[in-house]
Amino acid sequence: MSGKSRPRADAARNRDKLVVAGAAVFGRRGLDAPLEEVARRAGVSIGTLYNHFPTRQDLFDAIFPARLAALDRVYESAKAAPDPWDGFVAFIEGLFALQAEDRGLNEILVRRFPAASEVNNACGRGAVHVAEIIERAKESGRLRGDFEVQDFVTLMWAMSQVIRESMDVAPDAWRRCLAFYLDGLRAEAAHPLPVQALTGEQVASAGLPFAQQGLDGGEVGLGEDADT
Repeated sequence: MSGKSRPRADAARNRDKLVVAGAAVFGRRGLDAPLEEVARRAGVSIGTLYNHFPTRQDLFDAIFPARLAALDRVYESAKAAPDPWDGFVAFIEGLFALQAEDRGLNEILVRRFPAASEVNNACGRGAVHVAEIIERAKESGRLRGDFEVQDFVTLMWAMSQVIRESMDVAPDAWRRCLAFYLDGLRAEAAHPLPVQALTGEQVASAGLPFAQQGLDGGEVGLGEDADT
């Protein structure tokens, strides 16, 4: 009995070590980090890694849904704010702060993944939260009325680039960039815009981040298909 249970226990420990190692490596180096480095950090062979996670996507699905769950806590805190504008700002700042702490998380939000993936499902839940926070702030009269979820999507895309390029040399640079942007989102600062917001189809075609159900009846994904 004990001889049969030991391999299963060893396998479970190896899987756990790979998940922890993957989170650390992807967080530091991004989603394209060598899987050999993940295996080495976990203290197992690359063959063991592939036994547990046949594709890179399988490893992402084991790591990032739990990390994306932190967005749920940011959302709950933002929703509880008495002032909807303060909640809107807190949500955006909280989201980008998480991205600035984790290169892999920053990248996971600007890529497209298979519709059935755990990562895609987790991002879809976050998109619903975004829509609620935006609508609440608009109804309060504090957020300009022409700001749409699609505009948030393009903001996320832009800020992910700012975070990626500055995180090693000026980790807080994104905060200054965001502060300028937020000033332009106040209702009292609004001026007519030269073009309309992107449609859901355009967002999907551009491969912009944060899966969103119901934009013009479509489903928005997260960037280019991740390969294995």
